[in-house]
Amino acid sequence: MGEELKVIVFSLAHEQYGVEVDKVKTIERMQPLTRVPKTPAFVKGVINLRGVVVPVIDLRGRFNLPEADYTDNSRIIIVAVKDLEVGMIVDTANDVVDVDSDAIEQPPEIVGGIRAKYLHGLAKLKDDRLLVLLNLEEVLNKAEIVQLEQLGD
Repeated sequence: MGEELKVIVFSLAHEQYGVEVDKVKTIERMQPLTRVPKTPAFVKGVINLRGVVVPVIDLRGRFNLPEADYTDNSRIIIVAVKDLEVGMIVDTANDVVDVDSDAIEQPPEIVGGIRAKYLHGLAKLKDDRLLVLLNLEEVLNKAEIVQLEQLGD
């Protein structure tokens, strides 16, 4: 048995994804976004979260998945990457699971249309679900992080 990772499970386009709990600050309900000009289409805008301006991206747009309307189940997962907080819009945020690090396999080149560089790995859960673990540093690559940091100023 490897070490246990606590992972927040969320869904996007009927697939299950996960990010490590220690990278997640909060999970918020959808709220009005202030659009910012001259940003990539997947950057939906910024929110004011308890006095802090947080850029928000739509993970469907980031991964070139079909867009969907936001629902009562849509959530903004606020994650910390390097010294930056970013909100990620997801279809639902389901639960928290423990993943054995030994159960994480290298991702194939493309999973559900998402290039492997965005993925940390694939984890098979005890209930035989397959969980796609995101590599947040790549999901928010350096050039985009610099752009998003400027939004927060």
